[in-house]
Parts: sequence; structure tokens; C-alpha cells
Amino acid sequence: MAKAPTGGGKGNSKREGDELLWLETYFILFPGKRRPTLTQVERALTEANPRLRLKNLAADEDGLFASVLIESAEDNAAVEVSYEMGDAIAEQNMQWAKELQSKLTPKQLQLIVSADARLDVAHFERVPKGGAGSQPKPVTRDVEPDDFGAESSWDDDEFGEDEVDMEAAMEVFDPTCLLTVVDALQGLTKGLTFDPAAGEIV
Repeated sequence: MAKAPTGGGKGNSKREGDELLWLETYFILFPGKRRPTLTQVERALTEANPRLRLKNLAADEDGLFASVLIESAEDNAAVEVSYEMGDAIAEQNMQWAKELQSKLTPKQLQLIVSADARLDVAHFERVPKGGAGSQPKPVTRDVEPDDFGAESSWDDDEFGEDEVDMEAAMEVFDPTCLLTVVDALQGLTKGLTFDPAAGEIV
């Protein structure tokens, strides 16, 4: 997950008792040999948008990227990124390759088959406690005023209660933070971004 300098804009002040509402998770698939260093991730994200705030930066003993939390005060959003690798990841990537085979170019298929690592990119919206947010029934997480998103996990069993009109929601919802992070990290790893909810390559 990532962290960086603070920027101004709407939603810049932290409100006590805010919640993070989980919206979606993307996966960036790539070979583990391309795992970036924490410094490379910081640089890529800061260059993509200097106003992103990078927090909870973590690396392994060799300085390779492990995780980061990215906050965007401008659109009240947060993105949590973590590095995953191993046999289970490679097997999952192979399964996705089979499912997506008819939709992929030969180059994309080869990339997924050779991928044994990925970045999990989880997108959150920040709203006042008890607020519905801009999306219907999202997963919620309590946020301490001085520790926004300190944990790297969320509760899949907690959901908001209010129904939201989808057309109105899409007018309010701004995916800029997510897309900025995904573009920067995909370029850094030369990976392929998969949206599991849509079942397609982004």
C-alpha cells in the first residue's frame, strides 16, 4: 500500500468517526520478478498525482514493495494496495486465463499465464459515519480520526442500509483516485489489470 504528501481540496479535514465504504477491488497481474521497490511505487504515485497522500508504507527486508494506503482528499477516496504472490496466486491467474481466453489477445493471455504475482487494489469511499455514500449498500469500515485506514482488511459482513439511485450515484461517484493509482502501478509493473466483478481486463 502507498503514501505521500498532503494536498488541499474538499474533504481535506478529517471528521471524527468517518467510515471507509468498500467499492471495488482490481487486481494487477504480473511476473514476480517485476516486483517494484517501495521507492519506485512512491515515485510513480507521486508523479501521477502529487496531491495523493501515501500512508502506512511497508516493504520487505530487501526494500521491495509490500503495501500502502493512498488517500485522496479531493474526492473523499482511499485506495489500499498490497503485494501478493505464490502458488495460490499463480493458480488463480491460470483460472482467470482460462475463463477470459476468448476475450484476450495472445500477448495478454501469455502475460496472465506467466504471472505469479499481483497487486490487490481495493477502492474505498470516505463518508461520515452512518452515511450512505454514493454507491448502494457498500461494505463499511470505522475510521479513527488520527488513523485513517490503518488496518489492511475490511469486514465483508457489514453493509450500509440505505438504497441509492444508481443513475444519481454514478453522477456523484468519482473514480479518479482508483484510475490514477491503477494506471501508475500498471505502468510500473507492465502488468495487466483485471476487474473480477466485471470479469474482464480493464
